Amino acid sequence: MTKITFYKTEDGIYYGFRESGHAGFDDSGKDIICAALSAMTMLIINTVEVALGSDIIYNVDEEKTDIEVIATGALPKFESDKKKNYAIASLLLGYYHQLNDMLEDYYEYLDVDEVVKQI
Repeated sequence: MTKITFYKTEDGIYYGFRESGHAGFDDSGKDIICAALSAMTMLIINTVEVALGSDIIYNVDEEKTDIEVIATGALPKFESDKKKNYAIASLLLGYYHQLNDMLEDYYEYLDVDEVVKQI
């Protein structure tokens, strides 16, 4: 099972997440859930870093199947451009909702949660 925990501030701004574990839907290389998670995660990283030109911190541990993504640009404390704040936080919130939609069909393979975490 892959556990995805989203980080948000006390006032509800999504700014990052951690994914850990293999979904276990199929063998490595054939697992459509892992492939979907990887594609969506890379879309977020590339959109924030390249398209929006904002800082993003990410660590990937392929051996442990663990990735953590922190998009500081979602927070006014780190990024003064309110449009970037909104765009990045909305992108992460959209990912959260997409994963919750996936839970309807793949609840045995995904666990999605959110925590208030200060940065």
